Amino acid sequence: MIQRNLMHAIARSLTYFPVVGIIGSRQVGKTTLAKQLIHQLPRPSIYLDLELDTDIARLENAQHYLQMHQDKCVIMDEIQLMPRLFPLLRALIDQNRVPARFLILGSASPTLIKHSSETLAGRIAYHELTPLTLLEVESAGISQETHWFRGGFPDALLAPADDLAAMWLRNFTNTFMEKDLRAMGYEINIPTLSRLYRMMAHVHGQLLNMNSLAASLGISQPTVNRYLDLLEGGFLIHRLLPYYVNVGKRLVKAPKIYFRDTGILHYLSNIFNFEALTGHPLIGASWEGYVIEQIRHVAGETWQFYFYRTQAGAETDLVLVSPAGKIFCIEIKYASKPALSKGFYQSVEDLKPDFQYLIVPTGSAYFINDQVKVCSLADFLKYDLERI
Repeated sequence: MIQRNLMHAIARSLTYFPVVGIIGSRQVGKTTLAKQLIHQLPRPSIYLDLELDTDIARLENAQHYLQMHQDKCVIMDEIQLMPRLFPLLRALIDQNRVPARFLILGSASPTLIKHSSETLAGRIAYHELTPLTLLEVESAGISQETHWFRGGFPDALLAPADDLAAMWLRNFTNTFMEKDLRAMGYEINIPTLSRLYRMMAHVHGQLLNMNSLAASLGISQPTVNRYLDLLEGGFLIHRLLPYYVNVGKRLVKAPKIYFRDTGILHYLSNIFNFEALTGHPLIGASWEGYVIEQIRHVAGETWQFYFYRTQAGAETDLVLVSPAGKIFCIEIKYASKPALSKGFYQSVEDLKPDFQYLIVPTGSAYFINDQVKVCSLADFLKYDLERI
């Protein structure tokens, strides 16, 4: 069992909030984590899986059933399948507001679960459980190389062979397209969405060009944007926004697009082992997306993430803004002897960051010009980010 770093934060929320939500992709371990948390709950619990007909039948008269169990913590799995429950939860909480009354698990973001954010505002604490992170798997003896190539979904990461991992990732992708979105009531054209999803692999780490995507798929830009919202709401992709600051420069305004799990990216790109990845043109963009996602896991929601690029050529891969307003300029390179571009130094001149980093896969840390610290991803996550 690989211990999840989020457990302590969720347990703490359960001591105060009447509802705690654990959200994240399917198959990341939400149910397993919830069942581990049962032993830390301050009250007895009851578990409902909203994909099971027997549990759905129990909620035929949901108000009566939930009131009958108001002395327990009611755990409801796959809550996105029954969005009609959210107004009822709000009413029941307002009648008897105590901590840990409900623990809800969902395979969609709050914005994708219709009306949930507004209905339970002020009553719920959301926690996103991501696929397994680098720091979590390192403690279990899994290498960065394996984690980067296969991604963090437990069944893919722990598969006995790469071909079985790829088979699992294919089934996961098809299930999301063909079952999950429709179960939430979204009318979609599955072949078009599947084509868009695969196209995302070719533009991973690049600026998002809506005109090009719409023309290639033969659909409108609003439809492309709606499909991207669904993919992002399902925790599959992430749009990294450009950093806007009044520097008197002509700035790039389009976001960059990244797959959140590099295992899915490699599967969609027909890269079926790590050796193939090392010789593939995608390797630099894959490493960049992997680094950004791992930093997001450790930094949390209070940090802001951007990239910076001007029309004149100034560019840095990642601009981090800490809760205290400290600015990081971070360049990400898959190289043993990395060199910084002129564009990075121009970005530093524009942004005047508090910290400058060059993140590489492995190696001891050292400084360039007493300003830029070169370090491995693991060291940055364990020491630099946590200390600041």
